Amino acid sequence: MSHFKEPPKKNLGQHFLTDKSIIEHIVHSVDPKPDDHIVEIGPGQGAITFPLLKRHGKLTVIEFDRDLITPLSEAAHGIGELTIVHKDVLKVDFDKLAGEGKIRLVGNLPYNISTPILFHALEHCSRVQDMHFMLQKEVVDRMAAEPGSKVYGRLSVMLQAICDVILLFDVPPHCFHPAPKVNSAVVRLIPRPAEEIQIDNKALFEAVVRDAFSQRRKTLRNALSKQCTSEQLQAVDIKPELRAEQLPVSKFIQLANSLNASKASIV
Repeated sequence: MSHFKEPPKKNLGQHFLTDKSIIEHIVHSVDPKPDDHIVEIGPGQGAITFPLLKRHGKLTVIEFDRDLITPLSEAAHGIGELTIVHKDVLKVDFDKLAGEGKIRLVGNLPYNISTPILFHALEHCSRVQDMHFMLQKEVVDRMAAEPGSKVYGRLSVMLQAICDVILLFDVPPHCFHPAPKVNSAVVRLIPRPAEEIQIDNKALFEAVVRDAFSQRRKTLRNALSKQCTSEQLQAVDIKPELRAEQLPVSKFIQLANSLNASKASIV
């Protein structure tokens, strides 16, 4: 008998995964190791939760929907040690959750807040070993997009500046209840070591990327007029007449670092 009685809630963006082959594929992709601290975001009715728990024996889940807390706890009996954090994931301190080590994040993310969750995870990336997320295919395409692509944008640059982004596999709508109107995909994010990221001023880097893509049809000369001059663009071998989608991630980092150095020298 199922412990879960409540139907999916549209206002929370709930689409529960039901396809067993996809679930097995996700668990195989995560490939839990004995000492891993795995944290699942939005377990829902436990489609990924309990297969992971059976394989790993210990799991932390973050669930906002209070109607799922008791059913999750009851269903976990006899399977493994399930720790439930009843909280909005955007208010969870991943550093505190990681303790002395690192966490591995997993989740079928609610589509209505997937991008804020990604940026929240990035803020704590030094304490995250890797991430395996199910998202809208459109979002995953943006995450992994290369310069010159129509979908290459702020999300692409911000994620790729910090993580390796690897598209694993697509998931069609019929694998969920209720079926979403869009295709989904599973992506793996692996944060790079701090010494490889080399962003000197994170806030300035974020501001440069945000402004560059704020109006995609503008040239960098115009889009970044509040951040730098044409001469400062040319100083790092960036043509002012280019548009943001033509610029590789490394150039955004180089530009932000150069601007940061200029400001530091003035001070």
